Amino acid sequence: MVELSQSDWASNKEADLKSITIDVRTQEEVDEGSIPDALHMDIYNAQEFISGLEKLDKSLSYYVYCRSGNRSGQACSIMSQMGFKSTFNLSGGFLEWTGSSVTP
Repeated sequence: MVELSQSDWASNKEADLKSITIDVRTQEEVDEGSIPDALHMDIYNAQEFISGLEKLDKSLSYYVYCRSGNRSGQACSIMSQMGFKSTFNLSGGFLEWTGSSVTP
């Protein structure tokens, strides 16, 4: 796992055309807004979270975020243990996000 600042996370993600963004927050948090095109996988729903990860291509790059950066750090650690090669945690999480966002 690599911990990236807001600007590095955004620019690296944009340059990595085969990357996937994962939002590990709860549905209630997602309903308040999210980063466009993020795959929602609630880390608090452990069984569903692990099951979802097992379906993903471990060779791709994953840009992971949560509300503050803690849960996404845990998610990146879990992903690394499962054999994912490139995981990037958004330092400060969605609370500090200044890029574009969408609300449902």
